[in-house]
Amino acid sequence: MIVAEKKPIEEVIEMVKDYHKILIAGCNECVTVCEAGGKKEVGILASALRMYFTNQGKQVQIDEVTLERQCDREYLEELRNTIDQYDAVLSLACGVGVQFLAETYFSTPVYPGVNTLFMGATEERGVWSERCQGCGQCILGQTAGICPISRCAKRLLNGPCGGSTKGKCEISKDLDCAWQLIIDRLKELGRLADYEQLAPIKDWSRERAGGPRRVVREDVRQ
Repeated sequence: MIVAEKKPIEEVIEMVKDYHKILIAGCNECVTVCEAGGKKEVGILASALRMYFTNQGKQVQIDEVTLERQCDREYLEELRNTIDQYDAVLSLACGVGVQFLAETYFSTPVYPGVNTLFMGATEERGVWSERCQGCGQCILGQTAGICPISRCAKRLLNGPCGGSTKGKCEISKDLDCAWQLIIDRLKELGRLADYEQLAPIKDWSRERAGGPRRVVREDVRQ
């Protein structure tokens, strides 16, 4: 899932302080799971902003909505008949949702209420960690299901660097060396011989080097 965190309230206030009618739009997908932009967070942020504007002696209308998701035009249509009532929208979706909302309603200012961080997994309640960078050429089959692109600080493809010590990365003693994890798992799977095979040069043009990426599936287009 995409992991995000709430922006500081001071930053949010600075973005919307000059508006009189604000819609806070949450998203029922990833940001709900990581407790950054779901219905609960929409309510909390709306209350905080109302309190701020009341203390400033300013009358501001703040409404709330939580869409099923904001990265799909079908669900953005829910706002079609009401969005013109607002001076601005504060989106608590990830950066993808914020951009798609802004593209769909081009004449309405749309601001981000969260910082989008990474694609990750839930380790435990309140703890999320990065697992994928969407590099466009997945090599998890060769690395025992552990990604050196997202989990190695240097994104090395053929083993650890010389800085790792006792299974830890030189960046931090609390950070596992990705290649130590890969080697340990290859041993567990009886595939340690795979470690001796050199990985070919990666096609980085499939990552961000080639500009914004797009996937077209003609078999599912209408």
